[in-house]
Amino acid sequence: MSKAVSRQDWEQRAAALQVQGQAYIGGQYQPAASGETFECVSPIDGRVLAQIASCDQADADQAVANARATFDSGVWSRSAPAKRKRILQRFADLIDAHCEELALLETLDMGKPIGDSLAVDIPGAARSIRWCAEAIDKIYDEVAPTAHDELGLVTREPVGVVAAIVPWNFPLLMASWKLGPALASGNSVVLKPSEKSPLTAIRIAALALEAGLPAGVLNVLPGYGHTVGKALALHMDVDTLVFTGSTRVAKQLMIYAGESNMKRVWLEAGGKSPNVVFADAPDLDAAAEAAASAIAFNQGEVCTAGSRLLVEESIREEFVGKVVEALKRSWAPGHPLDPNTSVGALVDTTQIDTVLRYIEAGHADGATLKLGGKRVMEETGGLFVEPTVFDGVTNSMRIAREEIFGPVLSVIGFTSFDDAMQIANDTIYGLAAAVWTSDLSKAHRAARTLRAGSVWVNQYDGGDMTAPFGGFKQSGNGRDKSLHAFDKYTELKATWIKL
Repeated sequence: MSKAVSRQDWEQRAAALQVQGQAYIGGQYQPAASGETFECVSPIDGRVLAQIASCDQADADQAVANARATFDSGVWSRSAPAKRKRILQRFADLIDAHCEELALLETLDMGKPIGDSLAVDIPGAARSIRWCAEAIDKIYDEVAPTAHDELGLVTREPVGVVAAIVPWNFPLLMASWKLGPALASGNSVVLKPSEKSPLTAIRIAALALEAGLPAGVLNVLPGYGHTVGKALALHMDVDTLVFTGSTRVAKQLMIYAGESNMKRVWLEAGGKSPNVVFADAPDLDAAAEAAASAIAFNQGEVCTAGSRLLVEESIREEFVGKVVEALKRSWAPGHPLDPNTSVGALVDTTQIDTVLRYIEAGHADGATLKLGGKRVMEETGGLFVEPTVFDGVTNSMRIAREEIFGPVLSVIGFTSFDDAMQIANDTIYGLAAAVWTSDLSKAHRAARTLRAGSVWVNQYDGGDMTAPFGGFKQSGNGRDKSLHAFDKYTELKATWIKL
């Protein structure tokens, strides 16, 4: 098939696309036990893409039982590391081979620009699976320092059945951050994609089987959080629950774990990340371009979005002007199937209503609108909002304290290093932060002072699979990516032998 290069090409592909909407349990697609479905609606134009199986308790019970039986059989959990590595590498290769199909599903499903789906989401998902596969035979167990007549072994074992509840903003990429280390460690997984964006998770289940993953090792249950998500969180035979999403839901999942079997719970939750620009930033133009990208990329539907822009007062007016111009120049909303589009549609009507309410709150609380603030392209039937900049924001305003998950930037001034750090850390969240300065000492002081899981210096959103990702405070616990991610999917066992 020839490479799609234009909006027309992508629209033709979309018209011919066969969309799978069933659950995947034990190596086969099947309807929900109840027969219930829900509509998968594209935010691009309101078109119904497919009827999706609406799973609930019965499906969770079946999938978990299947995952447990598969785990206990040892067909995957006790297979040789080299074998697991080969299969997961083939899985990554198949994701790459189906890149255009998966990118199209991602864009139609949740509205992100096709260029981002192609260049970021799908290659990133394959890279995550492949990186974790490569790590399988690089992680060694330990021998404890013992007396001559004793042998102390410290070994990792797969935790068992993992339930992974993943978000809608980077559907396949976030799923792969869980699937990579969970499968590499030898676990069986029940994946619950968001009801807002289930299509790629459903599709890759068949690719995993094709790659050689035994039936029952990966199961996919589409459905709502309050039905099948709750069922998995309360399930007595799920050993570990991993989640990426809102802090509100993350807290509830911790309660469910306590009410059930004390399953391990690892959470990556919300953020309200500060992007701190000092007057001595090495390149204000580059910093402004990065600040624009940090709030507009993926329509602002990013947990690490640089939604609080902290600017030293001496450069504030000049810098805000540069950010506004950068947004005007490069970040206008457009049709997501146009390869030149940089800002697509918000995921659904609930999300666009939420974003518009926060824009109203910014006005009501006295912030000064510098750019945007409106819904656009309504004639398309799609859900588009202009990138929006509020200046004159105080850190007590709702738009500065609450996660919006949309392209709404709050600009807050500061007068000193200590002032900047106090404002930056004055949040319930601690997912990410950035600092721009030419002063090496100041950069190190800031990195140590900022209470965040990721700190970027003279850039925004740095890192790759080798760097751990996760948050402080109410942004969650545990880490995705890097070798640290394997800690979530393994138990440590100490075996002490008297010789």
